[in-house]
Amino acid sequence: MEAGLSKPASTRIGGGIVLETERLILRQFTDNDVDAVFAVIGDPLTMKFYPQTFTREDALRWVTKSQERYRTEGFGLFAVVLKLNGKVIGNCGPVMQNVEGESLLEVGYHFRRDYWGHGYATEAARACVEYAFRQLGAPKVVSFILPENQPSQRVAERNGMTVEKLVTFHDLPHLMYAITRESYAQA
Repeated sequence: MEAGLSKPASTRIGGGIVLETERLILRQFTDNDVDAVFAVIGDPLTMKFYPQTFTREDALRWVTKSQERYRTEGFGLFAVVLKLNGKVIGNCGPVMQNVEGESLLEVGYHFRRDYWGHGYATEAARACVEYAFRQLGAPKVVSFILPENQPSQRVAERNGMTVEKLVTFHDLPHLMYAITRESYAQA
């Protein structure tokens, strides 16, 4: 974990609720979430800004990696559950990324496309940015977004992030959206 970040007090694994918003619950992934993750990352349209779509085996690794992050860092991507129906509709959360030699806390998000256009990504990402500043003590939060991914750019912008620079991330050029703790506190 990056120096200066605080590990959350609770690192219990197994679906524990981490955050709650008006319409959403963000909780730790459980082994039972693999199919819900696959519904997101296995969909070619949802993942059109990724180099590939993912298999069910990849979804299992996604969940396992998130659970490992909970144990080692105390946080990671969380399952996003819609309160209205109890369904996992995506994932969102803070993840440490090493980009161009710098360790940065990214808020990432991926949602089922049948739930796009309702503000869920913005709502979940906003809660995760707040969590990063208030619970983790992050000095800055970023999101790495491909230049052609305008929907994700709008989510970042609605959450007060601005483009800081162009970086190479996973061998592709990405816009690095960022917000500092100071800017967040003034918003």
